[in-house]
Amino acid sequence: MIYLDNAATTRTAPEVVEAMLPYFSENYGNASSIYSLGCASKKALNQARRTLADYLGARQEEIYFTAGGSEADNWALKATAEAYREKGKHIVTTRIEHHAVLHTCEYLEKQGFEVTYVGVDENGIVDLAELEAAIRPDTILISVMFANNEVGTLQPVREIGQLARDRGILFHTDAVQAFGQLPIRVDELHIDMLSASAHKINGPKGVGCLYIRSGLKLRSLIHGGAQERSRRAGTENIPGIVGFGKAIERAVRMMPEKTQKETELRDYLIARIEKEIPYCRLNGDRSRRLPGNVNFSFRFIEGESLLIMLDMKGICGSSGSACTSGALDPSHVLLSMGLSHEMAHGSLRLTLSEENTREEMDTVVEAIGEIVGKLRAMSPLYEDFLKSAGSCSPDIS
Repeated sequence: MIYLDNAATTRTAPEVVEAMLPYFSENYGNASSIYSLGCASKKALNQARRTLADYLGARQEEIYFTAGGSEADNWALKATAEAYREKGKHIVTTRIEHHAVLHTCEYLEKQGFEVTYVGVDENGIVDLAELEAAIRPDTILISVMFANNEVGTLQPVREIGQLARDRGILFHTDAVQAFGQLPIRVDELHIDMLSASAHKINGPKGVGCLYIRSGLKLRSLIHGGAQERSRRAGTENIPGIVGFGKAIERAVRMMPEKTQKETELRDYLIARIEKEIPYCRLNGDRSRRLPGNVNFSFRFIEGESLLIMLDMKGICGSSGSACTSGALDPSHVLLSMGLSHEMAHGSLRLTLSEENTREEMDTVVEAIGEIVGKLRAMSPLYEDFLKSAGSCSPDIS
């Protein structure tokens, strides 16, 4: 198997599993208990919190553990709306956010809030002028993702954070795809809230975190107990939290070597696809993108058919966000970038890890070329195109 869907989830690293195991059967105490077995869990909880805080340049007490990135996004948006509604009821975000943000914004609109959805350019980068123009006197929050989960484009987070800070507006970033992949310092980037998830960085599923800058009066999302300094009730997932801490520790240690390898493989894969497979389009910015992200659209094919046939060859990829798998509509991200429905339907996302090799990339390119050729041979649209286009290069947008 060649696994190229690391944006959906990653393999839990052996050292992460090893760190977690004692907290299932040996150090199984409740961290809220005062006896020694519970204190051992509390100590592990605090250590993991400290590790995440150090990576972000944050204070330990600014890290709140959640059940994942989607919960963290929901918490950031809903709690801000509730806490600052007397100041204003307007939120600014982008059209290419993860659905954890977009669907939460839709929910808030039903509660009487107004949301402005800012556009992006053809590479998926937010238009800063449009974002600034969207700000109103009653704007209370700007939420822009750090890196897009589909096309890997990196947003100008520092500039957005500075703009929000200058206007006295809170700034939240969904950093689920960037967390542990890139250096992130919340003070330097003027970030007030940040969402992250463990399973994107070789950690366990079902655990994430929300960074909340000290001084923000955000209320609880879940009520019922005093855990997480009375802001997030529920017995802590100690094995998962320990795994999250070990995963970010591992990610920071490996970051320079991992980034270099993934970037080289990414660029090699992109170059071969563009050279060998006609009528394709690279989606996302060519350089301002995550190290391991490759996203292409191929004319005259359906992405789902391509995925199924790749799977038959033992290659795992995706056509976009795992959270929208099975949806019939084309990617909202690609449509927002100006792609036609046809091109958006023919998309393929391949996301790499440090475990992939150049030999695997060669195998993948050969498989894509073979499958795309077969699918186009069955397409009446492609046959008509060849008859009408002759030797001219088409407009593939």
